[in-house]
Amino acid sequence: MTTQEILAYVKQHPSGKVKVAVTDIDGVLRGKYIAAEKFNSVAEGRLGFCDVTFGWDMGDAAYDNVKFTGWHTGYPDALVKLDLSTFRKIPWENDTPFFLGDFVNEQDVAGYTCPRQLLRKVLSDTELQGFTPYFSQEFEWFNFTETPETAYQKGFQQLNPLSPGMFGYSILRGSLKNEYMSDLFDLLCKFGIPIEGLHTETGPGVYEAAIKYAPVLQAADQAVLFKTAVKEIAYKHGLMATFMAKINEHLPGCSGHVHQSLWDKDSSHNLFYEEKDPHKMSDLMKSYIAGQLHCLPQILPMIAPTVNSYKRLVEGAWAPTTLTWGIDNRTVALRALPGHSKTTRLETRVVGSDTNPYLALSACLAAGLYGIKHKMKLEKKATVGNGYKDLSNGVLPFNLHDATQMMKESAVAKELFGDQFVEHFTLTREWEWKQFAKVVTDWELKRYFEII
Repeated sequence: MTTQEILAYVKQHPSGKVKVAVTDIDGVLRGKYIAAEKFNSVAEGRLGFCDVTFGWDMGDAAYDNVKFTGWHTGYPDALVKLDLSTFRKIPWENDTPFFLGDFVNEQDVAGYTCPRQLLRKVLSDTELQGFTPYFSQEFEWFNFTETPETAYQKGFQQLNPLSPGMFGYSILRGSLKNEYMSDLFDLLCKFGIPIEGLHTETGPGVYEAAIKYAPVLQAADQAVLFKTAVKEIAYKHGLMATFMAKINEHLPGCSGHVHQSLWDKDSSHNLFYEEKDPHKMSDLMKSYIAGQLHCLPQILPMIAPTVNSYKRLVEGAWAPTTLTWGIDNRTVALRALPGHSKTTRLETRVVGSDTNPYLALSACLAAGLYGIKHKMKLEKKATVGNGYKDLSNGVLPFNLHDATQMMKESAVAKELFGDQFVEHFTLTREWEWKQFAKVVTDWELKRYFEII
């Protein structure tokens, strides 16, 4: 739709309101309704939005360690530029118009804390090298027959899953509560999030969805909106959906695998494909993989951002632990999927469902480009068989603290994302670790209360 058509739709919509949103550093959508009249006055200008968006964590606890904003600044408004190309109609809200925004000032200077602007920067670098990146993210998540009220009353323990048992790819279980699964597929597509596949995954009440590939910024928008949309649709059915990376030590974790490929400027040729190569992989793709293998340990918090993320990255649970790559191998960090000129791509399997898609896609793309820029050779051979046992290239950091310290000191991370972003982001991860470290957990009580 043209700008004029969008403005006309907003003006004639009977609700008289528009929903707008930005993402915080954790990828949580923060937004509000504004009157249609207000929208028309800011549609091509700027909207004021409290900069506490980047001054608190996902639980609204104010950081005490960041420079960007805080009590020392008074938490002023920052300026948000609405991106009219993100226009959508929310089908479960009477087609209310919806827009995403970026933190950009009147001089078009991007806020260095803005995740969407970080991806724009990486995209700009990619395009300057003559590449067009196509990405998609797929998600696994648990569904419970609970409401926020009942979940809080139960202390998030002994929650009732949508279905019992381990039953992945089940046609039978997909028919249980089928109205929810059907609504997910249909409403997400209507909301501009095209779903290629939706099925049950192994685990009680677990679903998996693959979102159709798109240019990288659009792919990230789709992924960010997917997570909140799923939660909202679940609410409509009296359910709760969670994208925690690991909800139970005895169950597999939830992934957010990122699929990626680079194409030429006019998107007519997949630059990862090479007909003459034995594995149909171009030298460009090999350098891209080499770049990710080199960079991943230094930028890991961008694709494993929470304390819980690292509970998923354990041996034998369908998530990688080693710095490995292989061809169609689900035990490695980087799964190459070559073979056809249209579908040859790389899947980064380290990424969990708890990620901020803007940061996860930025990390994958920037790391791959690093390998291309530095003409890195894929000297490590593809892992055949069990990637958990292949320690030849090292392992991933074991927890958020170690990963954050590595990123904080990394010259590579600062080269890819800038000093200011790296400083702010790693300070938020240090905060996250400190909040966890001071809590007395159930494990400690069970282990120490009586015996010690």
